[in-house]
Amino acid sequence: MRLFLSSWKLGDAPELLDDLAGDVRTAAVIGNALDALPGPARRQATGREVALLRDRGYSVSEVDLRDHFGASKGLAERLSGFGVIWVHGGNPFVLRLAMALSGADGILPGLLRRDAVVYAGWSAGACVLSPSLRGLELVDDPADTVTAYDLPAIWEGLGLLDYAFVPHYRSPIPESEPIERVVERYDREGVPYRTLRDGEVTIIDRPSTPANR
Repeated sequence: MRLFLSSWKLGDAPELLDDLAGDVRTAAVIGNALDALPGPARRQATGREVALLRDRGYSVSEVDLRDHFGASKGLAERLSGFGVIWVHGGNPFVLRLAMALSGADGILPGLLRRDAVVYAGWSAGACVLSPSLRGLELVDDPADTVTAYDLPAIWEGLGLLDYAFVPHYRSPIPESEPIERVVERYDREGVPYRTLRDGEVTIIDRPSTPANR
C-alpha cells in the first residue's frame, strides 16, 4: 500500500510522489471534495490540480465520481488504468459521500491492498482515510453533502489509517484556527491523531496484502 499524504498539494517534497509512482506516470484527479461549489469554481480548482501534475510530467485525466454513481464496475475498470490516484482538498464530508455513492470507498482500498496504485491525497483527500470524520465538522460543514447530493453526511472514514489525519496545523491559512479546536477535542477525547503543517508530507509504503486477507 503506497500513500502520499500532504497537508497542502504536493508539499515541499514532490519528489516523494515521483519515487512512489516509479515509471508509471499516469494520474487520475478526483475533485469531488469540491462538489458543493458552483460549477465554474469547481472546474477552475480541479484544472489547477491537473496542471500541477502535468507540470511534473504526469499524463493526467480527471475522474469525476459523479459519473459513476451507481456504476462502480465501470469506475473500478477506469481507476485500475492509472498509476496515481490524486484526490485533492475541499470538504471531506462531500468527498466521503461521493466515494460511497460511486463505490470508490470499496474500490480504492482494494487497489491499494494489491499495490496497484499510489493514493495521493491532500487535506480532505487524506482526511477521508481516517477511521472517522468526527471533529472535522469544526472546520467543514457536513451539510454541504445536502447541497451537493441532497443526502446526509457519512461520518465513518475509510479506515486505511489508524489515526485521524489533521492538516493545516499552525499554517498561514484561515483553516488553521479551527484546526486548533479539532486538536483540542482529540486530546480531550483521547483520539489518536497526527498533525501536518502545510508543506509537510507523510509517506506510507507497505508490502501488498494477500488477496485472501
